[in-house]
Amino acid sequence: MTNILYFVFVLGVIVLIHELGHLITAKFFNVYCKEFAVGMGPKIVSKKFGETEYSIRAFPLGGFVSMAGEEGVDTDISFERSILGIKPWKRMIVMLAGIFMNFVLASVIFIGIYMVQGYAVEAPKPIISGIIADSPSEAAGFTQGDEIVKITFIDGTTIVPEDFYEIITYIQMYTDTTTFLVERDGKELVISVTPEFISEENRYYLGIEMPSATRVEISFLESFKYGALEVSNTVSSMVFTLTRLIRGIGLNAISGPIGIYQVTATQASYGLLNILYLMGLLSINVAICNLLPLPILDGGRVVLTFYEMIFKKPMSKKVEQALMVVSIGLLLLLMAYVTLQDILRLI
Repeated sequence: MTNILYFVFVLGVIVLIHELGHLITAKFFNVYCKEFAVGMGPKIVSKKFGETEYSIRAFPLGGFVSMAGEEGVDTDISFERSILGIKPWKRMIVMLAGIFMNFVLASVIFIGIYMVQGYAVEAPKPIISGIIADSPSEAAGFTQGDEIVKITFIDGTTIVPEDFYEIITYIQMYTDTTTFLVERDGKELVISVTPEFISEENRYYLGIEMPSATRVEISFLESFKYGALEVSNTVSSMVFTLTRLIRGIGLNAISGPIGIYQVTATQASYGLLNILYLMGLLSINVAICNLLPLPILDGGRVVLTFYEMIFKKPMSKKVEQALMVVSIGLLLLLMAYVTLQDILRLI
């Protein structure tokens, strides 16, 4: 029960902050907001303040701000007070405000964690600290002390890793043979290795051990620097993951609600700071995903508004609705796939 409450808390805060961004900017531009809801499905509790009804709904996976001018929102409010009645650039600000607030939430969390801890963890250098016996890496010829200079993946992607965390981010997305350029005793060697699938854990592994990270004491002001770096690194990792998923690479590595619940439960066992850190990561994930140019998401609505600004007229309703149906279908397929992946990991 406690884990469920943590799960609801983490997702609830992320959704609340996101939708608050839409609500605050919409009201700032005098758009009539009929309802502000956290969660989806039937209402659990609601209260009207001013002209807006604030509600909490049964399922914590989502939320919304219903504004005059949106599909399905019936009001007798004048067109000037609808989301369609304000200038397109104002409309874009309203749509992007939720994403902005998710970045603000993540930044505040990461900076706050560093302030409380008083130290940061520097990522270890890309030097192999050990090789697991009978692993693909041992069979390929890796040895302790090899410095990874460059990695080339099956699709031609090449990286020159700055630290070991970067290596982990990349190799977890690829399950095919990967080529490493390593430096050993002043000489460069090329080693190719194919990850092995562990069916019991439903994952692939190479068998390369990472050196320990370095703890660095930081000042109050330095916490802002490390918090910003955490946001930057998370965004880079998320963008990399999405660009690969679009190409069908690493689909087995993503998780849905069940996977998020499991991670939340695990992090909860380590304490509040871990829960908050997870919230920061998920907040950035929500922000980046909402930037995707699908009409059902904020990014897609921005694209449609940008189209209107360029051509001085809205996109054809038939075309817009067709794009909406396609985007909903794609998201439903993705949700079904990741949920199936989560279930397979449990079996």
